[in-house]
Amino acid sequence: MKAMIFAAGLGTRLKPLTDTKPKALVEVNGKTMLEHAITKLKHFGVDEIIINVHHFSNQIIDFLKQNKNFEIKIDISDESKQLLDTGGGLMKVEKFLDKTESFFVYNVDVISDIDLGAMYRKHINTGSIATLAVQQRETSRYFLFNDDLKLIGWKNTNSDKQIISRGASDNNLTPLAFSGIHVISPRIFKLVKIAGKFSMTDVYLKLSTFQRINGYRHDNDFWIDLGKPENIKEAEKFLQNKKSE
Repeated sequence: MKAMIFAAGLGTRLKPLTDTKPKALVEVNGKTMLEHAITKLKHFGVDEIIINVHHFSNQIIDFLKQNKNFEIKIDISDESKQLLDTGGGLMKVEKFLDKTESFFVYNVDVISDIDLGAMYRKHINTGSIATLAVQQRETSRYFLFNDDLKLIGWKNTNSDKQIISRGASDNNLTPLAFSGIHVISPRIFKLVKIAGKFSMTDVYLKLSTFQRINGYRHDNDFWIDLGKPENIKEAEKFLQNKKSE
């Protein structure tokens, strides 16, 4: 099974930690974010990973070499010259992922005890083009789902901007926060023919008018965004408690 880890972000919210290193190499409970992500994916059967890099990219490459790629096949997608955002970053590695098997896409800056195996099985059983891990929690941007957990739209509570799929009703929609974890069918590469820098959110909203994109709710799981120093401390408490169980 294959996966892509998004690790090219600048990590501006983590300054000054990211003044001298990439966000992916910031440590959480004695291990880098990148190692946590790789270990999580390996545990659920991933044996080939591609990682996009930009900020201090050579440090990530050296870190992987020093750790012998954590005993799995790891490739690098170099975005040093231009950050491509999530959509552009994914499309850049089409040749690596465009096979017959659905794959994970995983943000390097999340810690969660989500069951990736159950999420993957749900994705396969529904035949969706993509399945998005989501939770009921407070945020400023939400994906909107119908009662069948089919993606219908998106909204930003700060700007009151809302997008609803063409032909869909905005009645009785459930707003859910995205957890930075996707399972995607390689069929997506035949449907998206855009180059350059763009967001996967825009892709999903366009595809949702004629393709099934599902949410996978994991409300009872621990999840945290590691983009803020205070969140790293909370994640460390969770990992320490889990280790002592």
